[in-house]
Amino acid sequence: MIRYERCPVCDSTGIHHVFNAVDHTVTSESFQIWQCANCSLRFTQNVPEPNDIGRYYQSENYISHTETNKGLVNWLYLRVRKYTLSSKKRFIESETGLTKGTLLDIGAGTGAFLHHMRTGGWNIEGVEPDSGAIERAAREYQLQLKPSSELFNFSEEKFDAVTMWHVLEHVHDLHGYITQIKKIAKPGATIFIAVPNYTSHDAECYQASWAAYDVPRHLYHFSPAAMSELMKRHGLAVRKIQPMWFDSFYVSLLSEKYRTGKSNLFKGFWKGLRSNMKAFSNNRRASSIIYVIQVPA
Repeated sequence: MIRYERCPVCDSTGIHHVFNAVDHTVTSESFQIWQCANCSLRFTQNVPEPNDIGRYYQSENYISHTETNKGLVNWLYLRVRKYTLSSKKRFIESETGLTKGTLLDIGAGTGAFLHHMRTGGWNIEGVEPDSGAIERAAREYQLQLKPSSELFNFSEEKFDAVTMWHVLEHVHDLHGYITQIKKIAKPGATIFIAVPNYTSHDAECYQASWAAYDVPRHLYHFSPAAMSELMKRHGLAVRKIQPMWFDSFYVSLLSEKYRTGKSNLFKGFWKGLRSNMKAFSNNRRASSIIYVIQVPA
């Protein structure tokens, strides 16, 4: 078990308990959420060690590694993914200025995103911690993903783009990953990090029942300020933030179920829509954010 005495991002001792959240996906265990008064990061306190956390991912309801249509949220996730794969590709090409290049996806899951990028002409690599997901990527997309430990074996200045789609919040070695990503990215390369945003309107609405806390799998809960501070400490800067507009809907659908004990399509959709409407004038309040980070040339 890991107990933090200092903030995992800025090392401040000014940390305090906010509330407890429940693991609704696997165990129904309760975990503490703490916050840093300095950089505003929230984090899960008393989390399992890397070798012990695997059991908290053992569920077909864990959405990033499943291809099942079982359940409303899984069904919606798979339908929306077909659109978001194309939008991610367009966004990456727009921000990098490249239509072809070398790309590394960290936490590649079952490989749908990498397959889409490869089909579009990109030279791709992927790392993934889950052996079942690696096997599925090989079977369904003929992708040869590597174990996550291989991230530290890539040669320096190799990639034009590095992507982490809802992955950084899962990584125990937070600073080690950012250091390595910066090392293997080419000068002037672009890093794309997508994470939930606990300062969003839907998070504010659902509080401890907000599905994107996803304890204990989510070790950290970022605000835009906390992400900027993390990048600053590694000599990087957030150049742009881009909302992930669909996330508010399925996060709100799940949150509604977690809070009330039953699914309510209308309420979940309405809360997600309201969150997006409020974030439209201030995208720093969106449910999930893609941070576009520039590597110095």
